[in-house]
Amino acid sequence: MSFSSLPLGYCTNVHPCRSAVDVPPMLDRHTLPVRKRCGFDIAAGLWLPEAAVREATASAATLHDLAGALADRGLTCHTLNAFPFGDFHGDRVKETVYLPDWTEPRRLDYTLACATLLAALLPEDVAGSISTLPLGFKQHVSSRTFIDEAGDRLLACARGLEELYQQTGRLVRLAIEPEPLCVLETTDETLRFFTRLFERAAERGIEECARRHLGVCYDVCHQAVEFEDAAAAIAAYPAAGVRINKVQISCAVEVADPLDPDQRAALAAYVEPRYLHQTFGRAADGSISSVADLSTEFVREPPVEWLSCRPWRVHYHVPVDAERIGPLGTTRGDLKQALHAIGRLDYAPHLEVETYTWPVLPGADPVDLVEGLARELLATRALIEQVNFANL
Repeated sequence: MSFSSLPLGYCTNVHPCRSAVDVPPMLDRHTLPVRKRCGFDIAAGLWLPEAAVREATASAATLHDLAGALADRGLTCHTLNAFPFGDFHGDRVKETVYLPDWTEPRRLDYTLACATLLAALLPEDVAGSISTLPLGFKQHVSSRTFIDEAGDRLLACARGLEELYQQTGRLVRLAIEPEPLCVLETTDETLRFFTRLFERAAERGIEECARRHLGVCYDVCHQAVEFEDAAAAIAAYPAAGVRINKVQISCAVEVADPLDPDQRAALAAYVEPRYLHQTFGRAADGSISSVADLSTEFVREPPVEWLSCRPWRVHYHVPVDAERIGPLGTTRGDLKQALHAIGRLDYAPHLEVETYTWPVLPGADPVDLVEGLARELLATRALIEQVNFANL
């Protein structure tokens, strides 16, 4: 089938936001100029931290004002990013982005508040989606009951989303986003979790509710870093009865030959203090090595087993229109495969470009953010049109 008729969006987690009052100026400063540069309608995939969501949902008037801010500018919003809970633009985010995890009540409360916000923003007769973290970060897990505790919170979330649906008529789906070195990082891990989750839902008589409201956000960068086959991974979800509710269009850094000094030197420029950059390498026998974060020490003196890995891939979102960045490659080939696979689904997930790293990309010259975001959206639209043409 062809892709959704909804406008292609980009995720506003690339812009700082600390209060609900930051949203209208952000739209004026960035989103509207991006739309003008693109020359077609785009959607705002909003991200608001917990404090801003709490502020926005405190009164019907504030919700009305935010909905009006979008409508007055001719913008729509059909998906929220509820992965980062706190300040995503602090000096150091790193592994704190996975807190609170899905065993904590604060994560559930924040997500349901985001659903209330999204229900107020959605266009008529359009379902919404909210992406969220893949339960937690593996290094943070110390309890044997973590998976079941997180599953219980997610089932409570499904019930909350069902209540919202009954009250407002607005269908909001949660999209769990696998990520390298998290509790759910591979497609196989994620499918095993959903099998267990739906079994527990059936035992409680809420399987239909859980299946309606709980699904996956497929982040193309994340699964490329895991060296997964995009077409096979995307096909596996509907085959297992798990809905892909959202797709984050993204690309990773690729080091084709780590023995090349120019490539290693270029990679060193991507070491930065704000975000976590999980790094994976694949050996000739298919085995995978990983480190939790890219560091100067690792680039200078990688463990000996890493020198025979080709390629290395780094969880560092880079512009999705780029095939190469200097001597480094990107995983844009995986993005093309993923979009072809998405185009073969019998439903249309929400599509959102998510390159949140523009403010920390290496380079001596300041980034023209509007120009960069517009190039990404234009390039993505061109890829989607190619897929649509191929599917005719």
